[in-house]
Amino acid sequence: MKKAIFIFLFSSLFTFTSCKKEPNTPIKLQGYVFGTTYTIIYYDVAINFKKDITQLFNEVNQSTSTYIYSSDISRINRGEKGVKVDKYFQEIFTKTTQIFNETNGYFDPTVGNLVNAWGFGPEKPLNDLDSSKVKELMRFVGFDKVKLVDNEIIKEYSETYFDFNSIGKGYGLDVIARFLESKGVKNYLVEIGGELRLKGTKPTGKLWTIQLDDPNTDGSRSAYKKLNLTNISMASSGNYRKFRIATNGEKYVHTINPKTGYATESNLLAATVIAELDCADVDAYATAFMAMGFEKTKKFLQAKPNLKVVLIYVDENGKLLEFEN
Repeated sequence: MKKAIFIFLFSSLFTFTSCKKEPNTPIKLQGYVFGTTYTIIYYDVAINFKKDITQLFNEVNQSTSTYIYSSDISRINRGEKGVKVDKYFQEIFTKTTQIFNETNGYFDPTVGNLVNAWGFGPEKPLNDLDSSKVKELMRFVGFDKVKLVDNEIIKEYSETYFDFNSIGKGYGLDVIARFLESKGVKNYLVEIGGELRLKGTKPTGKLWTIQLDDPNTDGSRSAYKKLNLTNISMASSGNYRKFRIATNGEKYVHTINPKTGYATESNLLAATVIAELDCADVDAYATAFMAMGFEKTKKFLQAKPNLKVVLIYVDENGKLLEFEN
C-alpha cells in the first residue's frame, strides 16, 4: 500500500554500524521488507539487532504474506486443511475481528479475491470483470464468515481469500517495536513503508519530526505538513498514487470497498491516523476510512476521541480540503 507520508530525519546524525556503540549513540538500520523499505533508529542499547529483526520479519512473512507460496495464509487461501496458525496470525485475526465489528465491515481482509480481480494482489487479475462477477465474488467476502477455532481457520466458503496487506505492515512494525522494548530500548523510531511507531525522543531530546505529503497524482513529492510526535503509532492510506487506468479509461484504486466489491474512489483522498495504539490498529482504521469516505469517517470519529486524524478530501464542488480533529 502506497502511503501518504514520509519521514523527515536529520540523517547526518545517524550512521549504520555492525559493532557495539556507546548507549547514547543512535543505531540506524535500513532494508527492504513486505514489498517496501524500512528504517529503524534506536539508542539506549549499544547492540545491533539487525539479525534478530530480520528473523522476526521472516517469521511474520511466513505467517501472513500472500506472496509466499508456503506461508500459512497462502495455504489457508488454497483451502488446505489442518493448518495450525501461529501467534502472529492469531493476533492479526483477533485485531481484524475487533475493527471489522467497530467499522461495520468497512475493514475486511476477506476482500482478497476482489483485490486480485481488480489487479492489486499477487494473483492474476480478471480481464472480464463485470457486475455479475463482482456479485459472485462478494459471496465470499465477510469476516463474519470465518472463525478461529483451536488455532485453525474455519471458512464458511472455501473460496474466501484472506489479504492482510491493509494491516500487515503495521503489525510487523509492532512486532519489531515490542522486541526493541524487550531489550531495554526506550527511545526509537520504527518505520515500514510509511507506517510509524515512535517512542521517546531523538538523541537531542527533541521529538521525532514527521512530514506529510501533498496528495500529488503525478508521482512527485511535496511537503504538506510537519508533525512533532512521540509515544504514538501513525499510519496513512491514500489512493492518489496506487491506482490503474483500464483500457476503457476507468480509474481503479487499490482500496477495495468491502461493501460493494468495487475499486472506485471515495471523496477521501488520504487518511492519516495517529493514536496511542498498536500500529496495526491505526493501519486498519486508515484503510477503513478510505472505503467509508469523508462523511462516514467524520461520524465514526465522534465515538473515537482517541483517534487523531488528518483527512484530505474533495467537497461537492471538487475543492481539495483538509479536516483535522
